Amino acid sequence: MESYTGATDTADFARRVEDNQRRLKASLKGAYDYIVCGSGTSGSVVARRLAENPDVSVLLLEAGGTDDVPSVTDASIWFTNLGSERDWQFQAQPNPHLNNRAIPLSMGKVLGGGSSINVMVWARGHSSDWDHFASESGDPAWNYQSTLATYRRIENWQGTPDALRRGTGGLVFVQPAPDPNPIAPAMLGAVAELGMPVFDDQNGAMMEGAGGAALVNMCLENGRRRSIFRSYVYPLMAQPNLTVLAHTHVLRVLLEGKRAVGVEVIHEGRIMSFRAREEVVLSLGAINTPKVLMLSGIGDAQQLVRHGIAPLENLPGVGQNYQDHIMVSGCIWEYEQAHAARNNAGESTFFWKSDPALDVPDIQTFLAEMPIASFEAQATFNPPASAWSLLPGLVRPKSRGSITLSGGGHRDALRIDSGALAEPEDLQALVRAVEFCREIGNSSTLRPFVRREVMPGKMNRKDLESFVRNTASTVWHQSGTARMGIDELSVVDAQLRVYGIDNLRVADASIMPRVTTGNTMAPCVIIGERLGSLLTGKS
Repeated sequence: MESYTGATDTADFARRVEDNQRRLKASLKGAYDYIVCGSGTSGSVVARRLAENPDVSVLLLEAGGTDDVPSVTDASIWFTNLGSERDWQFQAQPNPHLNNRAIPLSMGKVLGGGSSINVMVWARGHSSDWDHFASESGDPAWNYQSTLATYRRIENWQGTPDALRRGTGGLVFVQPAPDPNPIAPAMLGAVAELGMPVFDDQNGAMMEGAGGAALVNMCLENGRRRSIFRSYVYPLMAQPNLTVLAHTHVLRVLLEGKRAVGVEVIHEGRIMSFRAREEVVLSLGAINTPKVLMLSGIGDAQQLVRHGIAPLENLPGVGQNYQDHIMVSGCIWEYEQAHAARNNAGESTFFWKSDPALDVPDIQTFLAEMPIASFEAQATFNPPASAWSLLPGLVRPKSRGSITLSGGGHRDALRIDSGALAEPEDLQALVRAVEFCREIGNSSTLRPFVRREVMPGKMNRKDLESFVRNTASTVWHQSGTARMGIDELSVVDAQLRVYGIDNLRVADASIMPRVTTGNTMAPCVIIGERLGSLLTGKS
């Protein structure tokens, strides 16, 4: 069984990688066997699986730069990446359902993509998510049991052994929050006091049933992030068959008829083209993947013509079905006595049903060991620095949005309509979640950590709805915009092939028929592993 080893953490290995990649960059080829666009979570996995064959040449393209910076490596300051040069800094359109707020949408622009700037939570999704993938795609290879086998193969789980559900010795180092802040286990005690089951593993039996609470699973070790790029790609970067080209912005896929033959890029200010002898893989995320497809002539034909783009394949589903988890920022209490944040500053979580009639949980709430509030809430409530938050998030949203072009050039901004809270059921689910979070935060178990409730406080229903609209924000889990399926709005099939185009595949959160229940990094690894097995013939 493969596993991560510390051998790639040495200064000697770093020099070998640097020397090798410098040589490869100095002698760039015009063609490679495979071109993987995007070094984020799924792209890193695909590139790794292809490059394991020394006879296959792989070009991995990344618009951002190095991940070897403290804000990436130091797990405790992950949030300093948001709004930085390592963030695409997208922004959604003003949304009438959010009191006309235009919320920022962060997305990783760095080697490792989102896995280099996110909160490092390993959430595998609910079992029903994967059975839904199988149903929508018509392929049982996507079902929960198949996915569970992959998770067990790739994980190096450090928590309580579970031979049925967890694996050891794999590439992904995962552990429950080590030495957590005292408030994290206290929150688990508070939800238990209110009748919620508490589990010793966030990703075990808890995500096969009606939910519960647990310490968070994290991809960090000794306070340092273990991104998917560092776990999968970096150990192979001393090989001559893997070229990793940073600061390279993919403009469009090059097509000859209905066959992808390469990509056009801007590399360090210069337009260049690379050809792919076998296939092109788009792993640019649920915002940039549909953009590149549309700029390549693949998308809704009427929209493309309107922007002066010759339509080569009419796929009206490109950019549609946009989904994201919506989080209320937030429910905040001032500490009675300050406690410094530990690990990723969010060490416990619970999954809950906002309506008892639901089959599966639709709410995930994180504890944050710091005050997290929207700009509007900060102005109204002025939370103190010494405070903690409960952040309820809607993980089964009914609302859908879209991504469309504003022009036919790569510099033209996208129009991102998040659709957040467009469906009334979503608003009501979050209102109930806020009420439940207030009950938890004001419980007797958490009383030793509370000087006062800062926000929202007791409100009538109308004011609480307005509070949710003013505090709702993204959880940075954009998904669904090139969805896998078999109907007329599907963009890729079960093998992740773009309909109507040969030698072009998509592997990232955009292929999700429905956003998974919880953080999306782990499911994006599964998407990458699935494509890796399809391209290499290995299971």
